[in-house]
Amino acid sequence: MRITELLTKETIKLDLQSTSKANVIGELVDVLDKAGKLSDKAGYEGAVLAREQQSTTGIGDGIAIPHAKTNAVLHPAIVFGRSKAGVDYEALDGQPSYLFFMIAASEGANNTHLEALSKLSSILMKQEVRDRLLAANTADEVLNIIDQFDEKDEEVEENTSSSGKILAVTACPTGIAHTYMAADALKEKAKEMNVSIKVETNGSGGAKNVLTDAEIQEATAIIVAADKQVEMDRFKGKHVIIVPVADGIRKPKELIERALKQDAAIYQGSGESRKEDRGGERTGIYKHLMNGVSNMLPFVVGGGILIAISFMFGIHASDPTHESYNAFAEALSTIGGGNAFGLMVPVLAGFIALSIADRPGLAPGMVGGFMAAQGGAGFLGGLIAGFLAGYIVVLLKKLLSGLPSSLEGIKPVLLYPVLSIFGVGMIMFFVVNKPVSALNVQISEFLGGLGTGNLVLLGLILGGMMAIDMGGPINKAAFTFGIAMIDSGNFAPHAAVMAGGMVPPLGIALATTFFRSKFTQREREAGITCYIMGASFITEGAIPFAAADPGRVIPSIVTGSAVAGALAMFFGNGLRAPHGGAFVIPLVEGNPLLYLLAIVIGAIVTAIMLGLLKKRVSE
Repeated sequence: MRITELLTKETIKLDLQSTSKANVIGELVDVLDKAGKLSDKAGYEGAVLAREQQSTTGIGDGIAIPHAKTNAVLHPAIVFGRSKAGVDYEALDGQPSYLFFMIAASEGANNTHLEALSKLSSILMKQEVRDRLLAANTADEVLNIIDQFDEKDEEVEENTSSSGKILAVTACPTGIAHTYMAADALKEKAKEMNVSIKVETNGSGGAKNVLTDAEIQEATAIIVAADKQVEMDRFKGKHVIIVPVADGIRKPKELIERALKQDAAIYQGSGESRKEDRGGERTGIYKHLMNGVSNMLPFVVGGGILIAISFMFGIHASDPTHESYNAFAEALSTIGGGNAFGLMVPVLAGFIALSIADRPGLAPGMVGGFMAAQGGAGFLGGLIAGFLAGYIVVLLKKLLSGLPSSLEGIKPVLLYPVLSIFGVGMIMFFVVNKPVSALNVQISEFLGGLGTGNLVLLGLILGGMMAIDMGGPINKAAFTFGIAMIDSGNFAPHAAVMAGGMVPPLGIALATTFFRSKFTQREREAGITCYIMGASFITEGAIPFAAADPGRVIPSIVTGSAVAGALAMFFGNGLRAPHGGAFVIPLVEGNPLLYLLAIVIGAIVTAIMLGLLKKRVSE
């Protein structure tokens, strides 16, 4: 399919009047709507704006490519608009945008349509095309320019004289524009630099030009320019540069030069520490924190559930001096609480430090975390210990960098562990533990003294936070707060957290069951899986639905989760197990049936809101 089958005279406007980003989008959407390409004008415009919130589609060089793939599109189409004065579109290069190509892809768009849309992205990378479009006087002239360059781009040929083979993967959330523009920018620059490259594109039509195992093994380095998850474990043991897809478009030369120099950490596989180039300090702290939390979770889940099971024999059944004592309950409590759960804070701190300073950070991080756990500083003290240990090791590396090369071998086995453990230990002992321990006591007393109204408000906030980004920073902040409260002996907040986290997938599952006409066949099938994921406390099960229709889904799941969290607090529930979903509901403190009712009510609220807000789909 040629691009001019999607871009027609009816979808070209050479005199945009808007002077702001939002108004440009609205003006271009009007053109599409008047051309009969949309079934839901507001729905499509909302999808485009949601895509802009992920990252700007103003790619620089005077171009912006707003786009969305949604069932609000009746017929796939492209609209071209030109602003002679230029518009501040928050472009990556900070310059005004003059040429706007709005891409409207339908949910059922076939590969032919998607390939045509991706070819447009490639064509716009050419300076000659941009110059001629700026000078065009008529719609026919625009169509002739596009048609002239509408040829299938050929892969850059292998260059056996280059110093090494570079591989790349590009991907953006919608897989329509940025994916292919980044691929073309890398290929064009590699051709200029006489470098051999192969680029895999993860677009809407699936992965194309897929990298083989043999190519990966022979590669000098791999560039991953992506704003969504791509298959990474295949790159284990290779130098991998991980950047946003925008860097693939704007900084291809810099990335290729880094790849040739192997200026990147060796990727260790999922769950392991790796260095990423995603904005330096802006995302570094969160990345380090999540490295600690993700490695801590197996201890939390396993230990917490074993502790909860021990309570089935009686709350005091693990105490040898109590009349309800049971040896098996004591074993469960010892394994889960005294060992697995007891390692929670040291592991958290150790892996935060590992993320910051690599392997030398692990030992001082774990020691600092253990001191926090033993000294009453708990979860908060563990966080401090992890970051403290990591940055102390980073400082030591700089201070000891001037030592003779003959001493290089003793740094990791002697100098780093001795000096870092000493430094972290002294600071934790004299500076951190006592005040943080006192703060934990105050927080626990404060929560214990809250009246019912304030507890309900806290539950409302924690429940809602679990649904806002479904596994992202806000969700994790609520989850880690709940664990910290369990660690300090207050079990009510985490009851709200788990209720709020179970509602999004459960509410969506109910909606797909009872409001079938509002969902596609694929969504209804995915809804069945959401029952399982919701019952298992896997909030991420709601992500595909939220990504496809954020304007309706996110308010619905946040409302339902907030209601569930508030009701859990109102019913006086507490939860000692930090994970487990439906499995641990019988072990909830207070009335387990009322806790289950809170979750069911929250899920019903979400389902009803989705049923009312979503529009009927035509399959």
